[in-house]
Amino acid sequence: MTVAQAQDVNAVLIKNFMFSPMSTTIKAGSTVTWKNLDGEPHTVVSDSGLFRSAALDQNDTYQFKFDKPGVYNVFCGIHPNMKEVITVQ
Repeated sequence: MTVAQAQDVNAVLIKNFMFSPMSTTIKAGSTVTWKNLDGEPHTVVSDSGLFRSAALDQNDTYQFKFDKPGVYNVFCGIHPNMKEVITVQ
């Protein structure tokens, strides 16, 4: 595995009004990077209120470090039908 691949493990792409992957499992202390590839703005919001990104324009990114194990439900505040689940172990 190259260094670039190792860094991309916790990348979530926002594309075609979907989070990809829609579910991911990471280790506590890991940082997830979201990148919006759509021409429309999207936000990254935790349903528990833990974090909320600003509106991400095309190619913008947002990062959040997950310190505590648990299951985190994430959605787009602009398009609430866009959902994903992040499991932190």
